[in-house]
Amino acid sequence: MAHYRQVGQVPPKRHTQFRKPDGGLYYEELMGEEGFSSDSSLLYHAGVPSAIVDSQVWDLPDLATVANHPLTPRHLKLHDLFASAAGLNVVEHRRLVLGNGDVRISYAVAAEPSPYYRNAIGDECVYVEKGSATVETVFGVLEAREGDYVLIPRATTHRWLPGPSGVHAYCIEANSHIAPLKRYLSRYGQFLEHAPYCERDLVTPSAVHVVEGTDVEVLVKHRGNGPSGIVGSRMTYATHPFDVVGWDGCLYPYTFNVSDFEPITGRIHQPPPVHQVFEGHNFVICNFVPRKVDYHPLSVPVPYYHSNVDSDEVMFYCGGDYEARKGSGIGLGSISLHPGGYAHGPQPSAIEASLGAESFEELAVMVDTFRPLELGEAGRAVDDGVYAWTWSGRRLGG
Repeated sequence: MAHYRQVGQVPPKRHTQFRKPDGGLYYEELMGEEGFSSDSSLLYHAGVPSAIVDSQVWDLPDLATVANHPLTPRHLKLHDLFASAAGLNVVEHRRLVLGNGDVRISYAVAAEPSPYYRNAIGDECVYVEKGSATVETVFGVLEAREGDYVLIPRATTHRWLPGPSGVHAYCIEANSHIAPLKRYLSRYGQFLEHAPYCERDLVTPSAVHVVEGTDVEVLVKHRGNGPSGIVGSRMTYATHPFDVVGWDGCLYPYTFNVSDFEPITGRIHQPPPVHQVFEGHNFVICNFVPRKVDYHPLSVPVPYYHSNVDSDEVMFYCGGDYEARKGSGIGLGSISLHPGGYAHGPQPSAIEASLGAESFEELAVMVDTFRPLELGEAGRAVDDGVYAWTWSGRRLGG
């Protein structure tokens, strides 16, 4: 983010002496993107941030993927993945649904605090489908509620503490950074007037979160020779990573609630880019929110059929009733996967049913990827096996 923040104590001048009450020095850490050429923040630690006393292998959950071949649209029922949240946390028990070399989509249901965790591969965007959580980070604390996107920059040490009713988390892990769309921003990074949200809608840490401790284990996901080039390590730090007394800069975690997205509508059906909220390398994130719909006298409110020539489309249905999928078996907690090379659109019965509608009460999070997605173990486990034939109503030999 190109919006400067200062939280806690920092010295008047960067890279200068900053002393503790006992006269010792605080340790300055630069956390920056793109090799000192993009957004960064300076954090001031009581302990040495690179002091580790152990490093062991962290055996990650199953991250192997299988190609979507033969090419098939799919309906994946995420709510069937977990019988209970008991004993589960957001970090270790997320299950891989879909993935490629740019982005991975996982799902977690959790009731227990997670270990301290850092993703050293890319940014994470975690959508809170249900429940709530406190997200403690090296920058401070975020309170995440239903409908929040929690944006966590690469290499940010943090942990998830679910609220009393637990949390259902839709986890989007990038191999890159995730940010608001460039077309929403001025050349200096301010949100422009046509953007569907702005700086006032972002919630950032407002105070430092200082914790004392020694020999603290942090789970680190990083690049290696595992499935999809990902491996894990358990690194034990001599002092607690949450020993930051202050920080400033333009790189930090934040939340954005989907209810603060102002939908863009028109007389005729608007294309999916009007629903975009974030972007990463080779993928975008969109949200479809409750809104007024097309008001031309002959408008057709549901989408027209369209071919994903360059992308796979993943729609996660998380609220209301998604009009275009009526009659398909899609419901809350469902994912539809419409792969590139396949023309898709509304169920035939949904077209006539939508005529004359003035508004849609639907909520969905969409990820479009520009490389084909493969199926993770969780996606394969909850594929309904019949969605592909719902437009025709039959299958050869079936």
